Amino acid sequence: MSQNVEIEFKNILSESEYGTLKKAFQIPDSQIFLQENHYFDTPEFGLKEQNSALRIRKKQAHYELTLKQPVEKGLLETNQELSESEVTLALNDGILPSGEIKRILESIKIPLERIEYFGSLSTYRAQIEYKNGLLVFDHSVYLNTEDFELEYEVQNYEAGKENFLLLLEQYQIPNRKTKNKIQRFYDQKAQEK
Repeated sequence: MSQNVEIEFKNILSESEYGTLKKAFQIPDSQIFLQENHYFDTPEFGLKEQNSALRIRKKQAHYELTLKQPVEKGLLETNQELSESEVTLALNDGILPSGEIKRILESIKIPLERIEYFGSLSTYRAQIEYKNGLLVFDHSVYLNTEDFELEYEVQNYEAGKENFLLLLEQYQIPNRKTKNKIQRFYDQKAQEK
């Protein structure tokens, strides 16, 4: 189990803006890797109501359960490694493994028996070091839709914000209010009902 505060800036991109940035930063297709995110909540969106999110991420053969909760500047991420059998139980039966995340969910009054698997989102990702941070190029596919996004993960909020806004300005990309992936996933899921 590990915890860290994630500070990131994000901007949704058009497909052509995504292509321009990939070319400008010389990102070859061979540098792009696949991440699978599997999202969970209660039918009443109990986690969403608390601006929190629960996911299992698969990167190569590695699985990680992550609970994201808001803090003053960023998100507190609690991570827990999972075995393949724990993933199968979570996806098929909504049964979460024992550990810190389960204890946190109980402490914030999320009924564990109400946790359900909502679906998955696949992200084709490339990332590079950029001005004391990590610049992330994402192409996500989910629920019969796709989108493109630029993220900038940093340790220092003020410096990160300045660098990110300057980058957008340099490439004449409007600074767009951008929801995180799970919010976009839930918005799309609501449209399909």
